Amino acid sequence: MKKQGLSVLAAVVLGLATAAFALGQETTTTTKVTKTVQNPDGTYTVIEYPAKKEVMINLNPVNITGAKGVATILRDDDGTRIKLNLTSIPSEVTALNLYAVDDTGAVTPLGPVTISNGTGTLTSSVPLSKFMLIASPDASLSTYGPSTAVVFRSAVPEGYTVIPVSNARGETVAAVAAPVTAAPVTAAPTTTVVTPATAAPTTTVVTPATEAPATAVAAQAAYQVAMLNIPRYKKGDDTKIKVDFAGPMTGARANVFITPRKDGPTEVRVRFHDLKEAPADQKFILWAVSPDNTFHQIGQVISTGAKNEAEIKGDTEFKDFGLLITAESAIGASPVGPVVGTITIVP
Repeated sequence: MKKQGLSVLAAVVLGLATAAFALGQETTTTTKVTKTVQNPDGTYTVIEYPAKKEVMINLNPVNITGAKGVATILRDDDGTRIKLNLTSIPSEVTALNLYAVDDTGAVTPLGPVTISNGTGTLTSSVPLSKFMLIASPDASLSTYGPSTAVVFRSAVPEGYTVIPVSNARGETVAAVAAPVTAAPVTAAPTTTVVTPATAAPTTTVVTPATEAPATAVAAQAAYQVAMLNIPRYKKGDDTKIKVDFAGPMTGARANVFITPRKDGPTEVRVRFHDLKEAPADQKFILWAVSPDNTFHQIGQVISTGAKNEAEIKGDTEFKDFGLLITAESAIGASPVGPVVGTITIVP
């Protein structure tokens, strides 16, 4: 009888010990859950975008109500492409500029956002894999901080975590073109204008590049120009670029081709279509802008106010550059007139 009682007691003690051991196991077991993580105030939302996977992110409005923003981002071997769509933008917001902020705090301008009837769009690219997006009315933003004027800021999509801030600085991938007093001189830019056969022939004027006084250059405003990452282009092959026109060139169309040569400068060709809407005698000048904010005039075309086509063909020695088109009343070493065309990589 005693042996049976001892056996039962031993079984009870063993059962309690096993339960305690199991309970200890349960309290130390963790389950890994992937979820959205970002700063409580949402001011820093840099994430790393996966290669060859399209990611859609929301852009949260800041200090405005009712507005919405969505960006589609795709990273591949040629860089990271961005398609931005903003809706329900308040009427008091008339100009916005999109920027990428990487994990070092470096700010890369992506281009001005075209706003019409409360909607805004932009297609751009950047050779970055880790960044956040901000839209600001400031056209010459160089730093990002608590006091930066921001209208939209990207949120962290489901399944991604914020990348910690790094002290390492990456290479310059874009520039805000500021006034300069000199530009490198290469072969004189050429402009060829072709007019279709009509009952009344049109006349197009081509003016060679000359230099303008330094005072005119010093008076110009800053220009925001995104670099096109030319070193990634295949040498000897044409790469097609997209142009978005504004102002006096609204309604015009153009094809842009960039051809890096193996042993020489990079050739740039722009063929314009439907210039009839542009004001007569208006000079439109194509500029290349280097990462250190140096301007080089590729060529120009002068509208006749009649239906015609025109082509600018020239080259630049810049290893990497951005392109923009300005409307000018005079020709100088740097632009002083308004931007009427921004050039981005075709998605």
